[in-house]
Amino acid sequence: MSSPDQTPDTDELERAAESIEAPLASLVGDYEEADAHNAPRASGIFLLPNLFTSGALFCGFYAIIAGMQGDFYAGAVAILVAMIFDGLDGRVARMTRTSSAFGAQYDSLSDMVSFGLAPALLTFNWALTGLGKVGWVAAFIYAACAALRLARFNAHMESDDTTHFTGLASPAAAATAAGLVWMGQTHGWTGPTLDWLHALLLTVLGFLMISRFPYSSFKSITFDRRVPFVRMLLVVAVLGLIALDPPLAIWGMSVIYALSGPLQYLRSPDQSRQEGAQDHDKADLH
Repeated sequence: MSSPDQTPDTDELERAAESIEAPLASLVGDYEEADAHNAPRASGIFLLPNLFTSGALFCGFYAIIAGMQGDFYAGAVAILVAMIFDGLDGRVARMTRTSSAFGAQYDSLSDMVSFGLAPALLTFNWALTGLGKVGWVAAFIYAACAALRLARFNAHMESDDTTHFTGLASPAAAATAAGLVWMGQTHGWTGPTLDWLHALLLTVLGFLMISRFPYSSFKSITFDRRVPFVRMLLVVAVLGLIALDPPLAIWGMSVIYALSGPLQYLRSPDQSRQEGAQDHDKADLH
C-alpha cells in the first residue's frame, strides 16, 4: 500500500525512473555511505545539493571552453555564476539536512575545476599567451595552489574555525581573477606591460590561497533576525554601485577582500601566528 505522502502518479514516475536506471545501475553500481560509527550503510546520494554542485562544475567547464574560443566575457561570468551555485549547495545541504561525505568530496573536486583550473586557463588565454613560459607557469602556480588550498581545507574540515578561513578561499581568488578578465575585456586593460601585471596578480592570488592569513568566512551572517534600518540602505547603495559598472565593482570588492587577510594579519601578527601554529598541530599533512 502507498504511503500517505505518495500518489499513484508518483509511484508510476518512480517505477519509470527505476526501469530506466536499472541498466545503468548494473554497470556503475551504487554508492554506499555510513552516516556514523556502527550505523547501517545508506545507499544512494542526496540529489538536491549535488545538483547545485553539478551546476557549479558545468559553469567552470564552460568557462574553460569559452576561454579557448576567445569568449572571455562569457567565461568570466560563468565563473561568477559557479560561485553562486557553490554557495547554495552547502547552504541547501545544511538546511535540508542532506550533508554527506560524498557531497563534500564532490564539491571539492568541482571547486578545483571551477575555481582552480577555469580561472587559470581563462586568464592564460586572455592575457598570458604572449609571455611564453612565464605565462603558463603563472597559470600553473595558481592552479597548483588552488589544489593545495582545497586539500588543506579537506584535511582540516573537522576542526577549522567556522568564522574564519586560513588562506584566501578558492572561490574568492577565482572571483578576483575572473573579475579582472571581465573588467580588462570591458575597459581594454590589455597590452604587453599589463600582461606581466596580470601574471603577477595570478601568482599572488595563488600564494594567498596557501597562506596563513585569516579571512572572514561570513558564515556568522544570518538572515532570520532583525537588523538596523540603515543596513538595508547600505545594501541598496552597494547594489547601485554594482549597477553603475558591474565588472569594476565586482573586481574592486574582490581585491578588497583579498587584501583583508594580510591587513588583518599585520594588525595582530602575534595572534595570527599563534592561531596558525595551532591549526598546523591539528592534523598531520604528510
